[in-house]
Amino acid sequence: ARIEAERAVDVLADSAYVARYPRLEARDLGGFASGAGRLALVKRVPVGPVLAITPFNFPLNLVAHKLGPAVAAGCPVVLKPASQTPSPALLLAEVLLEAGLPPEGLSVLPASAADMEPLVRDPRFRLLTFTGSAEVGWALKRTAWDRRVALELGGNAAAIVEPDAGDLGEIAERLAFGAYAFAGQSCISVQRILVHEAVWEPFRALAAAATHAVPAGDPADERTVCGPLIDSANAERVARWVEQALAAGGRLLAGGARAGNVVTPVLLEGVPPDQPVVADEVFGPVAVLQRYHHFEEALELVNRSRYGLQTGVFTSDLGKVRRAWDVLEVGGVIQGDMPTWRSDPMPYGGVKASGTGREGPAWAVLEMTEERLLVLR
Repeated sequence: ARIEAERAVDVLADSAYVARYPRLEARDLGGFASGAGRLALVKRVPVGPVLAITPFNFPLNLVAHKLGPAVAAGCPVVLKPASQTPSPALLLAEVLLEAGLPPEGLSVLPASAADMEPLVRDPRFRLLTFTGSAEVGWALKRTAWDRRVALELGGNAAAIVEPDAGDLGEIAERLAFGAYAFAGQSCISVQRILVHEAVWEPFRALAAAATHAVPAGDPADERTVCGPLIDSANAERVARWVEQALAAGGRLLAGGARAGNVVTPVLLEGVPPDQPVVADEVFGPVAVLQRYHHFEEALELVNRSRYGLQTGVFTSDLGKVRRAWDVLEVGGVIQGDMPTWRSDPMPYGGVKASGTGREGPAWAVLEMTEERLLVLR
């Protein structure tokens, strides 16, 4: 929670920086006969009122990613926080108002999804920005088809481990953290770990040991890495998906016990690709090992997902890194680290079912503004 609060401060600080240095582009049109003696200036202006909807899993930082850029762009914003976690949004709004934000610039509505339907349909909101599930996000886009929509949706994050990756033990521990922290309730949680056959056996053993070592249980204990799922329905779903994977021929290497809403970190192998733990977004503490024979095969396996958020590539070969950057159908490629890694100022977002648009204050402001041209003679 303290780390999330620190990250939210970074988001607001970066938003303030973006607000202080608005974009202005100048282009001399004299290179064409039609533009002789004329200068084009392009600035960005607010699109207008923004409707923002945020999820439960990072109830402060993801709210900051909506409010900070909206203030920087000059857009009034109505925010609907997750029903399970409205308090951080209300507290942050109070802080912004105390800092001088005009009251008409921000409203926070702790409402149900059904209650938000009229607002989603309201054409006065010129931008809808949503972070949450793919199913809900794309339904919102269909409703608001005639307006701007920015979607930061789910993922099925993969990591590729090449023979030249480095210390396999450190990589296994890093990926275990990426898979099981926050009980896997992150859209860039490690879900698929693709391992080259040359290092398959040692990495498999190290990954199982790293999974066993992840502290799970009470989130009030600061040693806990993997806490509970958000509710019993999701805990039951995750347990059911694991059972289905095992029934389909998958093998359990670690974890799988359940106590209330806590599911101990699960590591699987040999799971058929059509199983939900491979094909869909688990949004729980489950990771699947998959063996591959050559790097191009690993890239193909990453791209078989309908999601495309981020991928981690563990290799010291810059040529392979650039190849991954060229061909992977994802929003971001992270070299030498888990796909769960994120720095808040960077452009963050996905392709395919993972959404459209980018977050990170400088990029979110682009979503919230539009170009306006002035031609001078």
